Amino acid sequence: MGKITAPFCPACHRPGHEGVCLDCEKWEKTNPDLLERNVAVFPYNEFNKDLVARWKYRGDYAVLDAYKEHLQNVWLASGLKGKLVLSVPLSSKRLYERGFNQSEAIIKALEEDPISLFERSHSEKQSKRGRRDRMQSENPFRLLHPVTAPVVIVDDIYTTGRTVRHMASLLKKQGCPSISSFTIFR
Repeated sequence: MGKITAPFCPACHRPGHEGVCLDCEKWEKTNPDLLERNVAVFPYNEFNKDLVARWKYRGDYAVLDAYKEHLQNVWLASGLKGKLVLSVPLSSKRLYERGFNQSEAIIKALEEDPISLFERSHSEKQSKRGRRDRMQSENPFRLLHPVTAPVVIVDDIYTTGRTVRHMASLLKKQGCPSISSFTIFR
């Protein structure tokens, strides 16, 4: 379970990248100042993909416990503690299928309280979509309550950054001054 270490993109934590990566440069051109940064703990490699499948799709909750200490250490070192900690909602259908919300499980592993400010409409699983489809997807979220304090969105995987940016765009429009994200994998 090797953690992400330098070099990595300072904006999204993409491992093995010196300076800001091309994806983040594109995001900054199309959505300037939307997301301050993502902090990720582990690379999303083949080993971790198997663990995610066990945890997320087969309900092996012990997998998250194996990551807990590392998650907490990076969380405390990240400077994100003290911000409002927002969970990424699942559609009611997806929540029924899985039996738990992985974002809320991560937040609880960080010993924080998840705040739910969004609803999500049902759509195809992100893991079943290709990069282009993810990037062109419509925003499936609806902000229920605006917030004017700094926030951190917690999710399991940062792949393209689309999920957190969909949420961040709604928060920003309603006056949220600072939005970051924290993920287990990048």
